[in-house]
Amino acid sequence: MRLMGLAAALALAGCATVPAERGPVEVQLIALNDFHGNLEPPKSAIDYPGPGPNAVQVPAGGAAYLASAVASLRARSPHTMVVAAGDLIGASPLVSALFLDEPSVAALNLIGLDYTAVGNHEFDRGSAELLRMQKGGCAVYTSRKPCALEPFAGARFGYLAANVETAGGGTLFPAYAIRSFGEGARQVKVAVIGMPLKETPTMVAGTATAGLHFRDEAETVNALIPRLKAEGADAIVVLIHQGVNNKLGYNDQSCALTGDLLPILERLDPAVDVVVSGHTHEAYVCDYSRINASRNFLLTSAGRYGTLLTDITLSIDPVAGRVVAKHADNIIVQGEAFRGAKGDVPLSNAVPAYPADARIASLVARYAAAAGPVAARPVGRLAGPALRTVDSNHESVLGNLIADAQRSAGRAAGAQVALMNSGGMRADLVPGDGGSLGFGQLFAAQPFANTVVVKSLTGKQLRAVLEQQFASGSNTAEAPNVLSPSQGLRFAYDLSKPAGQRIVLLTIGGAPVTDDAVYRVATNSFLAGGGDNFTVFGEGTDSATVGSDLDALEAYIAAASTLPLPALGRVENRTPG
Repeated sequence: MRLMGLAAALALAGCATVPAERGPVEVQLIALNDFHGNLEPPKSAIDYPGPGPNAVQVPAGGAAYLASAVASLRARSPHTMVVAAGDLIGASPLVSALFLDEPSVAALNLIGLDYTAVGNHEFDRGSAELLRMQKGGCAVYTSRKPCALEPFAGARFGYLAANVETAGGGTLFPAYAIRSFGEGARQVKVAVIGMPLKETPTMVAGTATAGLHFRDEAETVNALIPRLKAEGADAIVVLIHQGVNNKLGYNDQSCALTGDLLPILERLDPAVDVVVSGHTHEAYVCDYSRINASRNFLLTSAGRYGTLLTDITLSIDPVAGRVVAKHADNIIVQGEAFRGAKGDVPLSNAVPAYPADARIASLVARYAAAAGPVAARPVGRLAGPALRTVDSNHESVLGNLIADAQRSAGRAAGAQVALMNSGGMRADLVPGDGGSLGFGQLFAAQPFANTVVVKSLTGKQLRAVLEQQFASGSNTAEAPNVLSPSQGLRFAYDLSKPAGQRIVLLTIGGAPVTDDAVYRVATNSFLAGGGDNFTVFGEGTDSATVGSDLDALEAYIAAASTLPLPALGRVENRTPG
């Protein structure tokens, strides 16, 4: 009996290892978003919470360091997939944009990206050029020469665009992908759906999305769920280029969120397990069940420019075919020290520092050397930093400077005033020694290859354009997209007024703007075509194109020995309180 008892005990002891073998399979997702071709370190710092009231500034970003960070995270798990939520290219620095973002795609190939959603900026150069990014080749779809430095093989990762329909009824890119992990009875499948935001056509030039239809995001996801389940998906991940706002820290998990993605999330099928988002350039990790208990998914974003990665773990029960636990953290991609507008930002011991990946460092150096002479070309002098930072009136020095430049360029076509959108400014202008500026800095500030367009608008239309700052698409009274006015144009707004009545002062040259009078207004071609949902610009008449926006800015700066910074005070926020 004792022998039998011992045998039974040994058998039971052996069985103790079985539950572990039958336990959940852990799958790691490494996520990023809004890389925007930042191959070189973007001279950006992440605030890491310090022991006292002051945060530690951690220098972050750079494709070579991003690659090492991904490799370090990947080494922790045998089941890993690298995913992204769009805007990996477009609005890029010169080193990437000068070469049509081919080096950024090559770098992401080396990093090991598996799938990405298409973002709105992927459409900046049109759908044919975007398809070239996937397929490779040197076909010409833009004014810039492709394959200028070397042949372009295309993306080894998959673009996903579930809600982008072509005229033929199919999708521009595949709607989803399914990846299997493990073997036999312990195999699990993770489905990935990718898509841009529905409003993409309002955010790019009209020709860029011609012939395409962008469907509702939540409806698209929900319609795919039964198909994915039928194909054996145990976990469902949505990569969506839409986001929310959060100002509480790079790894904040409080779910104190606002923004355009929230109404979409409220309509998602509860079968979704993770939503990797982007677009707002904010960083967050949220267990969404804290907001809505019926939707138990993780919501994440890794900020922008490759300064962060999101490390996501899904514990999947292969028998039940579902996710039983999930967790995520944002990881700082500490790269190299830099000197910024506010001084030195050294390496920090607060978080790991990653070495530069040699393959990608070599790639970046090759393209940086080719772009160097173009970037270094002197363009003039500026009296001080022209920053995008807005004051309490939502007015910025850089916005006013660019508007002044476009007004100056448009004078030959009768321009009286000009307006510039905040989204068209991607970097500050920080002069070097003696106030010197190089072309690369101007390009970083305005990387979209827009032209300057002058149109005739009635006073009523001009007022309507300014009203659209608070009521068009993602532009709301809570987060207005205030246009920067040139010299000669002044307006005041009151957000307590009803929509359509928020512009309470509008003058040109000190005289009140009247509804029936006609005014010549300069702006960039993106806005002139109704971009950012400023649709009234599209109603303008007698359109004249007067050259590129970069040429306009360069000529304006070069015309002065040292250009003074424009004064603020052209915009006034009269909202009570």
